[in-house]
Parts: sequence; C-alpha cells; structure tokens
Amino acid sequence: MRAARGVVHGLLALLLAAGLASGPLPAARADDPPAPAAPAAAATTAQSADAPADAQPDGFDFFSEQPVAASEIVQLAPDRPAWQTIGGPVALLAFFFALNLTIWRLVPFSAHSIDINLRNFPPAAKRGIAMAVVIFGIAFVFGASEISYQLNLHGSASAYFEQMSLGKLIAFSHAHLFGFTTSFFIVGIPFSLQFNQLRVYQWVFPVGLAASLTDVMSWWGIKYVSANFEWISLFCGLLFTVSYLWMLIGLLRVLLFPEVIWGSDKDRAERLARRQAQQQRRR
Repeated sequence: MRAARGVVHGLLALLLAAGLASGPLPAARADDPPAPAAPAAAATTAQSADAPADAQPDGFDFFSEQPVAASEIVQLAPDRPAWQTIGGPVALLAFFFALNLTIWRLVPFSAHSIDINLRNFPPAAKRGIAMAVVIFGIAFVFGASEISYQLNLHGSASAYFEQMSLGKLIAFSHAHLFGFTTSFFIVGIPFSLQFNQLRVYQWVFPVGLAASLTDVMSWWGIKYVSANFEWISLFCGLLFTVSYLWMLIGLLRVLLFPEVIWGSDKDRAERLARRQAQQQRRR
C-alpha cells in the first residue's frame, strides 16, 4: 500500500508541474483562502527590474545632467611644470633665432653674387613666375581661412589640436612642410636673385622659411605640452605671411609693371637715365 501511495503522489506532482509550465494558474475564487505574502527577495527583484538600466548601484546616473558630487569619480591629469609650459615656448623661439643665425654664419652676405635681372627674362618665364606667385598667394589665403574656420569651430587652437589624432597631425605636418618649402623656394629664389644687391632683402626668404618650420613645430607643442605654444605659432604665422607678401609685391612689381622704378631696383640709375633721355628727345 505504501508503495502504491508513493506512485500516486509522484504522478500528482508531475501533473502539477506540467500544469504550471503550460500556463498561468486559474483565477482564485472568492472563497479561497488568501495567498501568502511574497518573500522579500522577490520584492527586491521586482524593484530592481523596474529601475532604469543605466542607474548605478550607488545612485549615480551616468547619463544625467546633474553635477558629479563625488570628487574621486573625476580624474584630471596633473599640471605640467613651468619648465615645460613656459620654458618650452621660449626654447622654440630661441631655436628660431638660432636657426637664422646659423644660416647667416654658414652663408654670409656677398655683394658680388650673380647678376640676374628678371626684366630681361623671356616673356613666358616672366608670366609663369608671376602666375606661380599669385597662385601660391591664393593658397595662403585659403590656409588663413581654414585657420579662422577651425578656431570658430573648436574655440581655440589648443582645442583643435587636442582632438586631432597623432596620424592626422603627422599628415598635417608633412603637407604643410612640403607646401611651405615649395612655395617659398619658387618665390624666394627669383626674389633673392632680383634683389641680390640689398643685404636686408637677403633675409626675407630664409627668415620666412625658418618661421614656417618653427610654426609647424609649435603645433606639436600645443597638442602635447602646453597651450602657450599658440603664441609662437601666432608670431611665426605673422612673420612668414609678411615675408611672403613682401616677396610677392616685389616680384609682381618687377614682372608686371616694368615702368615702375623704386629705390630697391638694381638698375634704377640706368632706367632713370634712359627715361630722361627719352623725355628730352620728345621735346
């Protein structure tokens, strides 16, 4: 009898489990006794299920707009020492002047250099040089407009270079060094040949090229050292801009306006004498 009762009880248990798995239990009748209260663990599980998924265990919502109260959550990089934030820009500025001094020592000024006058060049050469000078000037204008756009977009040069990746900064530096060298070489060589008799004019080409190199180096300082390198970039940018404009005006005046005579012209005395002779013949 006991064995038979055990078999019956086992079958009832299996049927009850199958009914629970197949669907919800039938609704309770009015005369049924009240169900026991749910355990505390189940209530806790239900509350955690209703809570938002992004809530943290300590009550901090990562996606909320509330300020962070716990100071240990925010971790800032330590401030750089003064020898980097101040000494770095000063050292880069000293590099600029040392580079120009080295070039001056290695290649001193000589008044007995080759005598070339661009006015005696073939028309095609003069037109090509004039067009190249203007096109490079237009490229500089686009570069300046890009600087203005990026500053308005990011707020400052330091913010712009901070979001720039290392690979982009490498490509950025390569492109600008290549462009600066090409433009100053094409414009600086004929300018220096045309005004080879003037000692001051022989500084315009190398100073502008040295300023462009120092400017590119300052970008790395802005990104990885301090925002104080922006002052070096500003100084060098103004310097090579003035240098290029000086060469552009000088070359275009010689190539496109041959009748204009300035005090910097090497053939000024000869041209003035020819002009006076022509005026006397007309009289």
